[in-house]
Amino acid sequence: MISILPESEGNVIGIRASGTLTDGEYREIFMPAIEKAIEEGKVARLLFFMDDSFEGAEWGVMWDDTKFGIKHCNDFEKVAVVGGPAWVEWGARLSGYLMKAEVKTFPPKKLGEAWDWIKG
Repeated sequence: MISILPESEGNVIGIRASGTLTDGEYREIFMPAIEKAIEEGKVARLLFFMDDSFEGAEWGVMWDDTKFGIKHCNDFEKVAVVGGPAWVEWGARLSGYLMKAEVKTFPPKKLGEAWDWIKG
């Protein structure tokens, strides 16, 4: 499940992921929220928080995320990845080499610090 965090504003968007992400949620919630943030600020700042119930994503999400990332590789200024399994941190670091955004990972207990960084 994907939800938009209430701290989001303008080109700063916070996403909470819990359970299993579905392709429909990704297309209907995540993609429009990011595209709106890009339109409002020209570049987006994304905080992606995976809570303790996060289990992963459907394969369709992985494919859509790859295409979306290629299309918008220059449209992000900062990306904060909070929580998630160990492979998520590895993937976040790799994506930092593929996009011009500054990418940083945080453990769940540092969610507040991640918000400070993404908004700063």
